[in-house]
Amino acid sequence: MQIFPMQIFPMKETALPDAIELLKIRRSVKPREMSGPGPSPAELETILTIGARVPDHGKLTPWRFIVFEGDARARAGDVIAKVFARKNPGAPAADIETEKRRFMEAPLVIGVVSFVKPHPKVPPWEQELSAGASAMNIVTAATALGYGANWLTGWFAFDRDVLAELGLRADEKLAGFIHIGTTPKASEDRPRPALADIVTRF
Repeated sequence: MQIFPMQIFPMKETALPDAIELLKIRRSVKPREMSGPGPSPAELETILTIGARVPDHGKLTPWRFIVFEGDARARAGDVIAKVFARKNPGAPAADIETEKRRFMEAPLVIGVVSFVKPHPKVPPWEQELSAGASAMNIVTAATALGYGANWLTGWFAFDRDVLAELGLRADEKLAGFIHIGTTPKASEDRPRPALADIVTRF
């Protein structure tokens, strides 16, 4: 089995079958460093299937996914820019254009929507953590398929006007947008915490 150095992110043509080696080198890739192609329909189905395979106390499924690809990315950007312009009436045209392109760098963006279902034994925190686990599974699945991935939010992920126009209900939150695409070059890793600084024994 080919082993990749810790500081190198695998490119599309080098999918890693070994889960431990994959998890050792996983890192986030900036959307501006991504290009096409994005995942195929079959790969996207695999990513979403793995995103739905997470710890879920009570089998409540307290999350769902919104897929933005193709023209849908531009339509979402128009929503974000429209709300931004309305709330920032003096904003320069360049800033509005930046908001329009929020989803245009990566060929695929997956929104992970989190919501809470009342349950006597499953508190909201556990349900929200399940949504976070779902987002991380999507990132990991995309990485395992050889793509770059990045879990992001931004001001618009918390703006109720934007979220409503993207189809979220009032009781739903956006856990994050996962940007996925091909990485044209290897990327340097960032420093990681030393285990001695974050691990204690009880």
